[in-house]
Amino acid sequence: VQVVESGGGLVQPGGSLRLSCATSASFFGIHDMAWYRQAPGNEREVVAEIFSGGITDYDESVQGRFIITRDNAKKTVYLQMNNLRPEDTAVYYCNQFGSVFWPWGQGTQVTVSS
Repeated sequence: VQVVESGGGLVQPGGSLRLSCATSASFFGIHDMAWYRQAPGNEREVVAEIFSGGITDYDESVQGRFIITRDNAKKTVYLQMNNLRPEDTAVYYCNQFGSVFWPWGQGTQVTVSS
């Protein structure tokens, strides 16, 4: 399976970005998916997850600001990020949610700075 993240960039605090994650997974719709992020010096952490049935969950640090969605026909997961903060600066990745992962993509850099 290939995973390709896109949509990152440089944005001012309070701004918005929409990340996309395109996959080549077969039967994409049965997979629980998540967005992860890794800041320099930190471990990779889960930001948001969306289960096969559409239920979503968020880390408390992004609750109310980020929205995860999926388009099973396009085998794609999205992350709408609003009211961005400097502490959201990281490389963002997507993958299955859980303990079994596909090969990681290159990620997409999000930098929040004035």
